[in-house]
Amino acid sequence: MTLADLRKFSIRKQFRIRFPLQNGMECVVDEHGVAHVPALRSVPDFNLEQELVSARHFVLEPLGSQGVKPAGEKNAPKPRSVTRDELETLAMAAPVGVTAHDAHDDE
Repeated sequence: MTLADLRKFSIRKQFRIRFPLQNGMECVVDEHGVAHVPALRSVPDFNLEQELVSARHFVLEPLGSQGVKPAGEKNAPKPRSVTRDELETLAMAAPVGVTAHDAHDDE
């Protein structure tokens, strides 16, 4: 699983995905597919793609239809922890948007 796979999954499923970095910081991939490290205050001395390879635990935070956490809802989905294997299974099972290509579009 690459960072691009994780970004696509977060967009399709409207999740924020968090995972720890080896230096103690945390990476967050938001529902727009943007990966950022909130505690980072200067140019990083690490590569997120390499950090992802070593990550074993992830937290999935489901968001509402407007891209925000459903605050106060009685049955609002809770963040859940998953292992790397579980996340890879979820990401590969998520339906990919199919783009239709009609033959007459080329004419």
